[in-house]
Amino acid sequence: MSLIEQAAKRLEQLRQAGVELPEEATAQPEQRARATSRSSDPYTAPIVPPPSAPEEKKNASATSKRIELDLEAIGASGLLVPQATRSQLADEYRVIKRPLIANAMGKGSEPIANGNLIMVTSALPGEGKSFTAINLAISIAMELDNTVMLVDADVARPSVLNMLGLPPAPGLLDVVDKNSVDISGVLLRTNIEKLSILPSGTQHPRATELLASDAMVRLLDDMASRYNDRIIIFDSPPLLLTTESRALATHMGQIVIVVNAENTTQAAVKQAVDAIEACPVKMMVLNQARQASTDGYGYGYGYGYGYGQEK
Repeated sequence: MSLIEQAAKRLEQLRQAGVELPEEATAQPEQRARATSRSSDPYTAPIVPPPSAPEEKKNASATSKRIELDLEAIGASGLLVPQATRSQLADEYRVIKRPLIANAMGKGSEPIANGNLIMVTSALPGEGKSFTAINLAISIAMELDNTVMLVDADVARPSVLNMLGLPPAPGLLDVVDKNSVDISGVLLRTNIEKLSILPSGTQHPRATELLASDAMVRLLDDMASRYNDRIIIFDSPPLLLTTESRALATHMGQIVIVVNAENTTQAAVKQAVDAIEACPVKMMVLNQARQASTDGYGYGYGYGYGYGQEK
């Protein structure tokens, strides 16, 4: 007698003895055996999906870090701040930024490829390029219709974070080294509403090669096209000291060359301009120029500017 026949016989004996059995127990042993077999079959057993991760965890890596700039300290250091009253510095940057914005937004005399990628550089160190890049970015962030990303691309001697009172942080080189276009994990959102900062990132022995790589080209293309209202300011190394700036310049739509009015020689300026010949739009800002007081404003001596364009 098989086990199934023995079980059936035992159940019948229990019924005859008046024992009340649960419904499941009275099912035919063959049916229970088949049910047990089906539940253990990986192809017929129901598939229970794993619990989904909380939304916060899903988006954690895609969320930019928010930092608070000490605007009072930044203003005290001589940099432009949004809440400052009308000043000579603010007015000068209004003049400097206007043609740059027009070109970036396709409102210039002719369309410019990657016009919203603007590199700020100089011929030599100490001419005020980082000062200019930061002020230009903050001034554009004060516009109603544009957002700004300030990129510290001076990978050999980064200074943007230090000038803004911030510690070093991962950034541009880390993203390019991973062959990625996702900057969300290293982008710093600030308390200046329309301004974000991309640090230079971790020092790398092949920084020049990274800036000249296909990965960098893909990143720049993504940055330029992701938001149609975004203008990206790159603080670049000096043109005559490193090759990183020349590699970066080949991808820019506009380049601003900062010239120290008291120290930069004409020959150095000409050499710097020749190094970026491929860029469609080149402009110059004359820094630290002495200018006489203007009646009605009382500006006195201080920061000065000049503006020129070469196509």
